[in-house]
Amino acid sequence: MHKILVIFAHPALQKSIAHKSLFNEIQNIDGITCHDLYDTYPDSFIDIKHEQVLLLNHDIIVLQFPLYWYSCPAILKEWQDLVLEHGFAYGENGDKLVGKKIILAISTGGSANSYSTTGYNEHDISQFLLPFSQMSKLCNLEYLPPFVVHDIHKRHDAERIADKTAQYRQLLLGLQQQSGDTTTTDMESNQ
Repeated sequence: MHKILVIFAHPALQKSIAHKSLFNEIQNIDGITCHDLYDTYPDSFIDIKHEQVLLLNHDIIVLQFPLYWYSCPAILKEWQDLVLEHGFAYGENGDKLVGKKIILAISTGGSANSYSTTGYNEHDISQFLLPFSQMSKLCNLEYLPPFVVHDIHKRHDAERIADKTAQYRQLLLGLQQQSGDTTTTDMESNQ
């Protein structure tokens, strides 16, 4: 069974509609480590060695966050800058993450249609996530299709959130059990 590390970054969790439910749903699943960056580092001083040990001890890394201004919250960017350093994650002797997988679990305020070439944002969601895809490539991580909950500002009824939460749980449980082929992990929500 694959060990999963969920690196969670939400700067305003008390206002969260989707992520609070998603994150709470996976708290007590064996083999899944839930790691809240804002809770662990309220002063934003990230313990690089501790974070690297966490990465080494897990097979699959989940970056869970709300898409803010077409990117991740500040602490997750800080985490990337410090933890995924040369000689560890990339570059000379930077092979510590080879063979691991990474997936994003994100929410957007806009609809799936707004994240299309004909929509308001004029680009597909994958284009906004390109820095994460490229980071994965540089760090020798296998980049899996993202789990996306769209339209969270307008469509946040309890039934829809419960459905997305169940899908997220099933996705992670499936990843735990999966052996080789990862092409079936695309549970992107287009709603």
